[in-house]
Amino acid sequence: MLIVVAIALIALAAIFSGLNLGFMSLDTFELKRKAELGDKNARKVYQVRRRGNLLLVTLLTGNVAVISALSIVLDSVFHGLVAGILTTILITIFGEIMPQAVVARYALQIGAQFTGLVRFIMILLFPVCAPVAWVLDRLLGDELPTVYSKPELARIIEEHRNHKESGLDQDEVRIAHGALSFGDRQIREVMTPRSVALMLSTDTVVDAGLVKELKHAGFSRLPVYRDNPENIIGVLYTKDLIGLKLPAKTVGDLMRPRIYFVNEDDHLDETLNAFLKTRNHLFVVVDEFAEVRGIITIEDVLEEIIDREIRDEFDQYDDMRSVARRIKRPMATETKS
Repeated sequence: MLIVVAIALIALAAIFSGLNLGFMSLDTFELKRKAELGDKNARKVYQVRRRGNLLLVTLLTGNVAVISALSIVLDSVFHGLVAGILTTILITIFGEIMPQAVVARYALQIGAQFTGLVRFIMILLFPVCAPVAWVLDRLLGDELPTVYSKPELARIIEEHRNHKESGLDQDEVRIAHGALSFGDRQIREVMTPRSVALMLSTDTVVDAGLVKELKHAGFSRLPVYRDNPENIIGVLYTKDLIGLKLPAKTVGDLMRPRIYFVNEDDHLDETLNAFLKTRNHLFVVVDEFAEVRGIITIEDVLEEIIDREIRDEFDQYDDMRSVARRIKRPMATETKS
């Protein structure tokens, strides 16, 4: 009979020890998030885990009580040193190591199966454990959420890519990486340099030759300057050329005077917000001395977010910045808005 009692006590010790490790290793904020997303196991465990200090005190109190009872039972059978050694061996192997090794791998699933038992024990030991838990709550305060930096989030996404449970595919991982990192990049890193940006003079006559050139280039809007490319005063929208009788007026007569300037040191997240706020798709990039350095379009920013070059049938180059490094004469840019 005493052997049966001892086995039962060892089993209880294993439950207390395993559940203590399992429950306390689960983050309450993660459990709440999973529960709100429909995870049934997380919903069950969260109801118990959210009162962390009371749960901790209850499981530890139960574990200590069971071990003490086991020592008494074994001492009545084997007596003295033998009982102490036997209790240590049995508790260490079967009451600590084995249950914790198992629960550490399947904490959420196993914890969900024992929430009923844990609630019963919490109610049973509440008069003893509640005062201690109350003191811990006052001394330690609420549990703090686990906050990840952007590099850590990127690594987490990468680690989840090959797991079916995550539901992430290669494209989603790539876009997530781009969305996390594009705000750290500056306009100077992605803009089209002035040396390779197609710009038009206000004096240029809109004739069949120019229309053909613009059609071949495939741009929807182009910066317009007066006298020299440093003095950009407007934008020519190619849709405004539809239906014109050629030869028509000059570019200066057809351009729209609204133009926005951004600094080359601005970050891309700020630039994207500016695009959305102004409802404009092309900005002129200037340096700290207000000298024109190039142009940037909303497409340039989107390419950084999706981590892919957006090319169409008119594009000849993937990276106009590399082209600008190889040549010194002006040429048409392939970055379009």
